[in-house]
Amino acid sequence: MKIDEAIQQTKKFSTEWQKAVINLVYTSSWVSAILEKRAEHKQITLSQFNVLRILRGQYPNPITNNLIKSRMLTNMPDISRLIDRLVLKGLVDRCKSNIDKRAVSLLITEAGLQVLQELEEEMLLNDILPKNISEANCKRLNELLDTFRGCLESESENN
Repeated sequence: MKIDEAIQQTKKFSTEWQKAVINLVYTSSWVSAILEKRAEHKQITLSQFNVLRILRGQYPNPITNNLIKSRMLTNMPDISRLIDRLVLKGLVDRCKSNIDKRAVSLLITEAGLQVLQELEEEMLLNDILPKNISEANCKRLNELLDTFRGCLESESENN
């Protein structure tokens, strides 16, 4: 479905750039809603899934809240509460840091690894993406998004 139809736009966009921005925001929200619903099958949120993936990437080494916060896909102001919920669910363990006795390190549990394994395929959208976009177009989309973000990142560094 074209973006004009999806948002029931009756007036033509003033520029292709305006259309692209609206399309990015709409598509991001659409994908997030699908992923949230899928994560819900394991009683976790999309942000919690992201934390588990970060922890798995460092496994078996524990990491700090700050490292997790710096690697999150979306801005999470209260990472501590998010971690608290994962600890309560038994998906993450807290342990004392060997380097800094005041710091707390986090480690994904076997249960957390199991949740990721069970959700992984669903969260990759392999049931949607290959039906709607070729691998070549997906590669091109990745290149375009990387280029777009690169321009924005260099602009934000200058401000």
